[in-house]
Amino acid sequence: MAKVFEKSTAFFETFERKPSMQKTTHYCPGCGHGTLNKIIADQVAELGIQDQTIYVGPVGCGVFIYYYFAGACASAAHGRASAVATGISRSNPDGIVVSYQGDGDLAAIGTSNAIHAANRGENMIVFFVNNNLYGMTGGQLAPTTLLGQKTTTSPNGRSEKNDGFPLRMAEMIGGLEAPTLVARVGVNNPKNIRQAVKVIRRGLEIQRDKKGYAFIEVLSQCPTNWKKAPQQACEWIDDVVCKQYPIGVIKDLADERAPLLRPREKANFAAVAKQLGLDCEVPVSSEDISLPSEEMHFKFAGFGGQGVLSLGMMMAKLSMQRNLEVTWLPSYGPEMRGGVANSSVVVSKNPIGSPVVAKPNVLIALNRPSLEKFGPLVPENGLIVYNSSLIDQVPTDLKGQVHALPATDLAAVAGTVKAANVVVLGFIARKTGMFDLAELEKFLGEIFEKPALLEINLKAVRAGWTA
Repeated sequence: MAKVFEKSTAFFETFERKPSMQKTTHYCPGCGHGTLNKIIADQVAELGIQDQTIYVGPVGCGVFIYYYFAGACASAAHGRASAVATGISRSNPDGIVVSYQGDGDLAAIGTSNAIHAANRGENMIVFFVNNNLYGMTGGQLAPTTLLGQKTTTSPNGRSEKNDGFPLRMAEMIGGLEAPTLVARVGVNNPKNIRQAVKVIRRGLEIQRDKKGYAFIEVLSQCPTNWKKAPQQACEWIDDVVCKQYPIGVIKDLADERAPLLRPREKANFAAVAKQLGLDCEVPVSSEDISLPSEEMHFKFAGFGGQGVLSLGMMMAKLSMQRNLEVTWLPSYGPEMRGGVANSSVVVSKNPIGSPVVAKPNVLIALNRPSLEKFGPLVPENGLIVYNSSLIDQVPTDLKGQVHALPATDLAAVAGTVKAANVVVLGFIARKTGMFDLAELEKFLGEIFEKPALLEINLKAVRAGWTA
């Protein structure tokens, strides 16, 4: 019995991703999520697949699974975990992908994503936690709420006339041809937990052997929102919930199915260009390109209308032309003109793990709020370029190498203040050594077709290059 109560090796020793939560989980007392987490972790450890396993958690009570599992984790937007898991599975064919979703997430907003992932037979295992309501947001009516069950949005109980019937997701998924394993288990008593362990192990073995899609619905007690004591909640699953959602294996074709292999093919850009009827030059090898650091993290920030998003896009496109790995992530306020805006660009010779730039090593600040907000985040060996035409005070706590660039004034001399972002492009291209002037001029010739507009931007980029 001792092993049952030991912390699985597939969990963090301490919850280092949430230092304030070292000894307890975020789950409510009596919740079934903790039991399910423990079963999954134990089986991952026993099968020796921890280094291959990638967890996807969307919005819902299970969103914070990355606090606990010592493995690769990804977060997904509400309802999109099956889609994110599909991308991870396709791009990491050797991985074992776990999508951990609740009934609000999978059976409501995410139904289409879930159904189509199942219908394609993606190599993933989906844990569908069914507690009959929206647990994280206060206990509202869910697609799985039982007839007559009271929730905060159905105070008189669910009625078939107003709300329709509860969705039996396991039966729906089981009716598709592609899924290999479809089952429903409970985590409310020792008997059901023992069965759940066997089914979950079976599902993970299917993923280990690459035999396609596995779907395991888990009936989980929710004492807090059911307004029941933990023991009563566990008994209610057996006495009431299981009549609507019977426990058992609905489909298991693992023994007769061959491995479903979807090897990741490296993109052949010449072949793609030929198929599209495009001229294709032999791309420059990224090995021949010198970057100031192994991975460049750019933050372009200012007011909306200053061209910070398009500046980031230009940097991204220039880097792509040099066959570098690139991500571009925009962010702007509610006003497209006049609101705050910034774009994050990551450039690397190697695959990029995240498009988020938390600590830029190159900051372009076109207004004072951006310099004050992002400037202190730049490390000592980083580069800070600020628009001295508009910024007359510089924070004293900046650690990076600070350069004043009168971008707006130089752009005005070139022909329009709107070209300030192109002035910046020329300046940082020379400062970082990533591109030469001829490359910049050729690139601008490709994106500005009108001769007068092109001439202004060529003047602007040269002004930035020589500044």
